[in-house]
Amino acid sequence: MQVRKSSRNIGVWSVVVAIVAGLGVCGVPPVSAEDGAGNMVFFKGGFMNLNRDRGTQIFTDTNGVLGAGSVNGGNAGWYAGAGLDLMLSKDVWGAMDKTSVLGEIGLQFNRINSHRVNNAAGSIATCTLGGTCPTVDPQEVQLTMMTINVAPKIKFMEGSAFRPWIIPVGIDFHVISPPSNKTQYLDMGLQFGAGFEVQVWKAFKVGVDARYHLTARMTNTVNDYFQVGPYVGISF
Repeated sequence: MQVRKSSRNIGVWSVVVAIVAGLGVCGVPPVSAEDGAGNMVFFKGGFMNLNRDRGTQIFTDTNGVLGAGSVNGGNAGWYAGAGLDLMLSKDVWGAMDKTSVLGEIGLQFNRINSHRVNNAAGSIATCTLGGTCPTVDPQEVQLTMMTINVAPKIKFMEGSAFRPWIIPVGIDFHVISPPSNKTQYLDMGLQFGAGFEVQVWKAFKVGVDARYHLTARMTNTVNDYFQVGPYVGISF
């Protein structure tokens, strides 16, 4: 319960940061020469939420064999990651002034709320090695997910310290853990996103973004999720 509240608090703080930053950008000054070539490395974290939990699966909680309260049924969690924005064009190749197109490459770790449940691997090993069958092995089984993405990012208001942006569509590659009931763990899909950033000092920027990840469900599990959170970037 405390983990769930902490995850929700991350989401609330992310929204607060967005509101404060937006209110602070009433008269937006021009960007300084420290902006460099328009590339940026960024570090991010925040709140994420699965569309559907992974409870009552074999490797997540052995179908809830321990009874009430022994299901890994959390949806909410947190994420941490980093990425690169690489400048492709500062005017959409001559088609639109003050609008940049960048290529984003990102890596993100997701941690979903997890519980103390029956560990399927431990139960099977004990039984196979001559222990009592059936047997239980109560452990905290952690639900995690890794996302690697490549996406076009369109940033508006080139030359300004305040820059909103969108990701019209990008490609994701996912790894889920534990694996699905069919022992599959690789998935792919699309992501859509929007956000804004503010130059706070020289090459340093802060921003907030929100994204939705739509997966192909190749693991026979629903891996779609939403995320929102702040990030810090350094231009170069």
